[in-house]
Amino acid sequence: MQKKVHLVSLGCPKNRVDSEVMLGTLKRQGFDVADDPDDADVLVVNTCSFIGPAKEESVEAILELAEVKARREGRRLVVTGCLAQRYGEALARELPEVDHFLGTGAFLKIGEVLGGPRSIIGRPDYLYDADTPRVRSTRGGSGYLKIAEGCDNACAFCIIPKLRGPQKSRPVEDLVREAETLVSSGVRELNLIAQDLTAYGHDLPGRPHLADLLQALSEIDGLRWIRMLYAFPRRLPDRFLEVWAGSPKILPYIDMPLQHVTERMLERMRRPRNMDLVRRQIEAFRARVGGAKGGFVFRTTFIVGHPGETEEDFEALCEFVREQRFDRVGVFAYSDEEDTAAYEQDEKVPPEVAEARRARLMEIQRSISREKNRALLGRTVEVLVEGESEESALLLQGRYWGQAPEIDGQVYINRGEAAPGDLVPVEITDAADYDLVGGIPGDWGY
Repeated sequence: MQKKVHLVSLGCPKNRVDSEVMLGTLKRQGFDVADDPDDADVLVVNTCSFIGPAKEESVEAILELAEVKARREGRRLVVTGCLAQRYGEALARELPEVDHFLGTGAFLKIGEVLGGPRSIIGRPDYLYDADTPRVRSTRGGSGYLKIAEGCDNACAFCIIPKLRGPQKSRPVEDLVREAETLVSSGVRELNLIAQDLTAYGHDLPGRPHLADLLQALSEIDGLRWIRMLYAFPRRLPDRFLEVWAGSPKILPYIDMPLQHVTERMLERMRRPRNMDLVRRQIEAFRARVGGAKGGFVFRTTFIVGHPGETEEDFEALCEFVREQRFDRVGVFAYSDEEDTAAYEQDEKVPPEVAEARRARLMEIQRSISREKNRALLGRTVEVLVEGESEESALLLQGRYWGQAPEIDGQVYINRGEAAPGDLVPVEITDAADYDLVGGIPGDWGY
C-alpha cells in the first residue's frame, strides 16, 4: 500500500515553497499526498517563528497533529522550518511525541530520517535548485519562484538572518529553468520571492542584478505575469526601471516593506534612513513604470510599537501614509523576540499601545483602499481566475494584476464562465474596502 503524507504549511510564501519541495521529495520516494491527516502515515508541520503569534500558531498545529498521530500506531510526526531551527532542542524536550525536528536547511532530509531514530537537524545552509522535485500547492495559474535564501541585513526586530543564514542567490540560468517548468505545468503568474529581493545576485559570480533576471524571465513563452514581492528599499540602477517599464510581463506592482519613516526610528530599527531616496523611488516607480503601463500599485508594511517609538514618530508615520496614499499597506504591532537587537533596547512600548496604533493606522489605510477600489468601478480589468470562490459555490474567485496572492484582496466573478488559470476580462460593478466584484462581458468567448 502506498504511504501517504499530510503537510501543514504555516507562515510566508517562502515557507510554502519549502513545503512544496518537501512534498516533491516525498512523492519521488513513493509517498502520496493526503488532504485528511487521519489518512496519512507521516504528519508534517512546516513552522514559522518570525513573531509571537506565528510561534503560537505553529505550536497549536503541532499539538493538533500530535493528537492525530496518537490515534494510530506507527505514524510519524515531523516538525520543520523556522521554529524547529530556532527552538529544536527545547521543543524536543517538551514534545516527546515529535519524531524529527528539521531546521530551515535540513528539510530535504525528511525522506532519509523517517525510518531512523529521533533526530534534530539544523544548519540553514541549503539552497534548492531547478532539479529539486516540487509539488505546486497554489491555486489557479499562480506560482512562487524563490530566487534567493537568507539575508545579509541586520534589522533590529528580525530573527530571520539567524534562522536562514546569509544571502544565497540562485543563478539566473537555474531560475529560468525552474520558471519554464512551472509555466509548462500551467503557471501564468510568477511571484518572485526572497528575504531581500533587491539584493539578488550580489553574492554570485559576475554579480548579476535583479534586472538581468527579470529580463531573462520576460522571454519565457507562456508566462504572462511577473510580480515582485519583498523588495528591500535600496538604491536601484536605472536599468532596473528600464527593464521593468519595457516588459509587458512585469507587472507595475512592487511590495517594498518600509517599516517606518522617521530617522530616529529607522536608526533604532537598523533600517535605511534616507527617506528622500524612498520618496524619489516611489515617484519614479509611479511615473516611469506606471506611466508606461497605465497604472501602478505600491504595497508596503510598517511596524508600530517598536522600542523607542513616540507618539510623534507614530503621527509622522500616519501623515506619511496619508501623503503617499499607498495602494496596499500591512501593519504589524512589534513583537519582542529574544535573540534580536531590539529585544535588548529600552523604551519598550506597551503592547496595548502598539495594538491601538496598529488599528488606527489600518483604519487610515482602509479608507484610502476603499477610494482606490471605487475608482475601478465601471472599468474592465484582466483577472487571473483561481477557481470556485471560497465564499460561495455560485461565484468564481480571482485577482487582477494589482492584487498579489494571499496578501491582497480578491475579485469575485458573478457572471460568466472560466477555468482556473484563465486570464479573463472582468467589468468591475462593486467595490468594498479590499475586494472587488464584477462579471465577464458577454462577448468574451470561453
